[in-house]
Amino acid sequence: MQNLLRLFLFCSLGLTALVAQRNIGTVDVVQENKTRAVRVSANVASLNQLAQQAFRSHGRYRVVANGFMYDARFELVSPNQVSVVVKNSSGEQVLSQTVTGENARNALLKAADVVVEQTNGLGLKGFFASKLAFIGERTGKKEVYTSDLFYGDVKQITRDNSQALTPRWSPDGSKLIYTSYFRSGFPDIFQIDLQTYQRTSFVSFKGTNSGARFSPNGQQVAMVLSGEGNAEIYVGNAQGRQIRRLTRTDSVEASPCFSPDGRQVVFTSDAAGGPQLYTMPVAGGSIRRVPTNISRYCAEPDWNRLNENKIAFTMRIGRGYQVGVYDFATRESEQVSRAPYDAIEPCWLADGRHLVYTHRDQRTSLIYILDTESGRSTAITPANFGAAVQANVWPR
Repeated sequence: MQNLLRLFLFCSLGLTALVAQRNIGTVDVVQENKTRAVRVSANVASLNQLAQQAFRSHGRYRVVANGFMYDARFELVSPNQVSVVVKNSSGEQVLSQTVTGENARNALLKAADVVVEQTNGLGLKGFFASKLAFIGERTGKKEVYTSDLFYGDVKQITRDNSQALTPRWSPDGSKLIYTSYFRSGFPDIFQIDLQTYQRTSFVSFKGTNSGARFSPNGQQVAMVLSGEGNAEIYVGNAQGRQIRRLTRTDSVEASPCFSPDGRQVVFTSDAAGGPQLYTMPVAGGSIRRVPTNISRYCAEPDWNRLNENKIAFTMRIGRGYQVGVYDFATRESEQVSRAPYDAIEPCWLADGRHLVYTHRDQRTSLIYILDTESGRSTAITPANFGAAVQANVWPR
């Protein structure tokens, strides 16, 4: 019982420390010489608003009315097609393309990604057309939802009338894997096919079954099981079979995440007396501590898919929590969020520079986008949606 309580203290099932009261405000420490001024417009009001919102969330850009480097004009040409024309400050056309999407919103976001990839000057990928899976409480229960990155096309995926936790996408975006107390009243791992919405039990052993996450190639799943008496890291195949134990410690392990090449996992363990990050080969071998050296509490790691040297994580600062990034190349950690309350549960976006995280204050929790280079932090959960936590992004 003591080990289970320790597990719930620092894994994705929820952080429990007091929230420090600070000044409220959106963080924006962007240096103008590191941004590109862009004018953005669309011929449909709702799409114009969406385009403005997207570019304002990107740390590489400043949305301006005049004095722009690029002028991006979007036009809805069919129910699921958007054309975009981009001109530079001299009036020369640098881009003209028509993009097809699932609907008008998706087409606009895909077209905006094309603009980013053609104009950012740093080789960044686009991330506007990403999809979210997250836990929402708008019904009074913690259920799984999906949406686009800016809360369009919101769908409630589960109606378990129970507590759902930590939804994670499969690499191809066709499935979600998550933890729920559905039916048994204990945490089990379930999988949902997003084409048929058929739910199947993935793992349901005695004890706690949680923290499931796919490998980058989708062939393996890492998870936390406590059926053998202690919360340990296990790895199985994509069907929830051939499960083998990775860690064998007296400590509590949580929040496993695969490296970009799928050969290692990073996870949280309290082997040092408090939550810290550790890595271990998926094939088995010795456990190594990640020398974050920035906080006595480091948890909820997410390994950057584009930059294998970087891991984002939640760290305790004073009485609150912020997002940190550890760099294996420099062996240094950096606090990248400056949220007025708590910033927890980071998840990298597709460009390897931005991430989403949960912004938690004394009243509610919302999903934010954070630019780890500039510190710009932007809310994306609508105020009328209600609490939202534990966002996961597809594609990675």
